[in-house]
Amino acid sequence: MGSKNGKPVLREEDVAALVKSSGLDEDQVKESFNAFIAEHPNGKMKPKDFREMMSKALPKKDASKMEKHVFRIYDSNNDGYIDFSEFMLIFFIMSDGTPEEVLTKIFRVFDVNSDGTITQKEMTKLIKDMYGLLKSEDPNLAAKDLISKSAFAEMDKDQDGKVTTEEFIAACMGQDDLSKMLALKVIDIFVDDDA
Repeated sequence: MGSKNGKPVLREEDVAALVKSSGLDEDQVKESFNAFIAEHPNGKMKPKDFREMMSKALPKKDASKMEKHVFRIYDSNNDGYIDFSEFMLIFFIMSDGTPEEVLTKIFRVFDVNSDGTITQKEMTKLIKDMYGLLKSEDPNLAAKDLISKSAFAEMDKDQDGKVTTEEFIAACMGQDDLSKMLALKVIDIFVDDDA
């Protein structure tokens, strides 16, 4: 994205890239950009704006615990904001991406400190937050810890205490039941139960 007089502008190469990645035509990309800029005049969605969007998208759920995890999926350059290109790219990867693309983005939910690996501590925190969002009846902490430890062991193939993106994708796409269940739980956040 470019900038003209301090205002964000959509360059032709941005439009071309988004047409290619999103499946939208040029007019639809420009329309989406204009709607995004109308909401976020500086071209950046702040965490507060994202929180409001999440609560509108998930009115019946308490998304507050998960929103910072989901925000990380969108904020791919880790600058603390979501720009239009990041927003569009993730939206279309989550709806039309290959399993590998979707799982790479879901990996960012688990990678709390964005260092490219998932630790046991990150896995435990995420599972605790996910259960708060997805379950109204809260299973006891021992069950969450067991799920966390088992899923982590399942994913950490080389047992170095860290799960890489490659290990995460392999576990989720393989016959690893807990890994698959956790990835599907993250996808559940994006999909409305009533649809």
